[in-house]
Amino acid sequence: MENKAVKPLAKSTSTKTRGRPVAARTQLAPDRWIDVAIDVLAKEGVTGLRVEVLAKRCGVTKGSFYWHFKDRQALLDAVLEHWKAGRIRDIEKTTSVAPGCEHNQLLHAIEVYGASRNRKGMSIELAVRDWARHDPHAAAFVEAVDLYRLECTRKLFVAAGMSDAEAKSRSLLLYACVFGLSLMHYSGFDDNIADLKQRITERIVSA
Repeated sequence: MENKAVKPLAKSTSTKTRGRPVAARTQLAPDRWIDVAIDVLAKEGVTGLRVEVLAKRCGVTKGSFYWHFKDRQALLDAVLEHWKAGRIRDIEKTTSVAPGCEHNQLLHAIEVYGASRNRKGMSIELAVRDWARHDPHAAAFVEAVDLYRLECTRKLFVAAGMSDAEAKSRSLLLYACVFGLSLMHYSGFDDNIADLKQRITERIVSA
């Protein structure tokens, strides 16, 4: 009788309980947990970042969470790291400029950060800042991002011909303006808001 090699059985993606197959638990990638956490953060603040809530939003069990994160604090740290890295990428992109074009790039930076169209981004920004008011660890991330933003625009002002002291004051004024405006309701203050904001912008960047 001819001997035939016995092929090993393929690994099943299910387990058995008392003879009945049970689907394997779904394991989400860490980035998926972070994305969902940031979405919840923007809507509910840091108090909404509870493992059971996130698991329900992801459609998995709480056990899936612990495959990737030691505990809730590990997820919070990952959210802060993700937010910081994203903000740094954004400011580097926004302030990257060819020599001689610094003035226009500063105008562009004010336009980008002063725009109200990215409401989700602003909701995340405000949620992280509110978190930082009560958590020194989160505050350290916010401070690092703010200092990086200020330094990037300071360099632009210096390259545009301003002294270091003047560049620092203009950089701080720029962010105080764009973030302050994001918190205000001023549509009834002037008949031509776009023109008003343009005049403010020119004052900030003019030599």
